[in-house]
Amino acid sequence: MSQSTTKLSRRTLFAGAGTVGAMAAVASLLPSVRGLAAPAGQMPRPTPEKGGGYSLSAHVKKYYQTTLI
Repeated sequence: MSQSTTKLSRRTLFAGAGTVGAMAAVASLLPSVRGLAAPAGQMPRPTPEKGGGYSLSAHVKKYYQTTLI
C-alpha cells in the first residue's frame, strides 16, 4: 500500500520557516541598499607619496582638545 500524500515533518516545517524568514529579511533590506550611493561631489584623497596617511583633520584637533587637562 503506497500513499500518495507526503508526510510533513517538523524538520521540513522549520527549514521552510527559516527560509521564508531569511527571504523576508533580505527583501526588507533591498530598498535601503539603493539609497546608499556615494555622494557625487566627494573624491577620495590621493595617497601620500612618502607613505603614512595621517592628516591633522578637524576631528583629530577636536580629540586633542578633549585630552588637555
